[in-house]
Amino acid sequence: MDSSRRIFIGAAGAAGLVTATGSPLSAWAADKKVVIGVIYVGPRDDFGYNQAQAQAAAILKKMPNVKVIEEEKVAETVAVQKSMEAMISQDKAALIFATSFGYFDPHMLKVAEKFPNVRFAHCGGLWTEGKHPKNTGSYFGYIDGAQYVAGVVAGHMSKKKKLGFIAAKPIPQVLRNINAFALGARSVDPTITTQVIFTGDWSLPVKEAEATNSMVDQGVDVVTCHVDAPKVVIETAEKRGIMSSGYHASQARLAPKGYLTGAEWDWSTPYKKLVQEVSEGKPMSNFVRGGMKEGFVKMSPYGPSVSAKAKEAGEKARIALTKGDFVIFKGPIKDNKGNVVIPAGTGLEMTNVELEKMGWLVEGVIGSIPA
Repeated sequence: MDSSRRIFIGAAGAAGLVTATGSPLSAWAADKKVVIGVIYVGPRDDFGYNQAQAQAAAILKKMPNVKVIEEEKVAETVAVQKSMEAMISQDKAALIFATSFGYFDPHMLKVAEKFPNVRFAHCGGLWTEGKHPKNTGSYFGYIDGAQYVAGVVAGHMSKKKKLGFIAAKPIPQVLRNINAFALGARSVDPTITTQVIFTGDWSLPVKEAEATNSMVDQGVDVVTCHVDAPKVVIETAEKRGIMSSGYHASQARLAPKGYLTGAEWDWSTPYKKLVQEVSEGKPMSNFVRGGMKEGFVKMSPYGPSVSAKAKEAGEKARIALTKGDFVIFKGPIKDNKGNVVIPAGTGLEMTNVELEKMGWLVEGVIGSIPA
């Protein structure tokens, strides 16, 4: 293991919290620290996916009797298994947050089988009741609500009525975000279009820059994205003089002129819940989900260029979604080929499993889903 990547937080004194076999005690004594491990696939300061997770870990550090151990830049290979095992055997971790999608199978599952009394929480929707061990679980959120709000703001701010969305892969979660953003914009003006370009993978900086430049050249004046690290997209947009909307964490520092707002994760909500459970010796919640209403996602603060009208509309949408008073995917909705995908009278709440099967782009989106 590359020990230089390890970051130790909190005072020592966790000895005795885990047995030699990696078994945590049923509840922690008041003067003992519960040890939490957090593993990232990239750098913690990537202005994106990993930073959003690291911000939650930073909040854990403020909790009483909690010690946080972090390791960054751990590949989705056997390397993560070694990191997990070291956190358990050396640091006495009782709960490990495996934050990257590819950590789950086989890596996290293998280590969980080896240490049945240690808890493992994976970011994603892969945990299945009856299939996966009870000492494992998943946490995830519905961020399409925040993307809808971002679309409303973008719709008000765009002068050319041309928006852009740079996406990694056409999986349902990404398609939900594209469609929610487009629907938010079209709620302002149904003539607004959203051009989408799929780069093909989660972190391809050169392609992300090329896609952003291509969109600007075609008249797009607001761009957003769903990639692991939006830094390149946001910086390129700022250099080209167009507006941008962020994702994962705030990228406002990268675009002081053009940053409008962004759809951010607030992973501290599930983190605190799972840490509280292990601290109190309560059974692990294996399936933790939430959206704006539950505090799993939030909006970046509005940038200085955002008009009063755009703020007012954005806040109206945000409040409605936070209260649970508004359904984004409510029919009639057509895809961009003219097919009715959600009929009139049908509304799909964010928790509806049908949305997890989404395989279409909404009317007003320019582009197609790669084969």
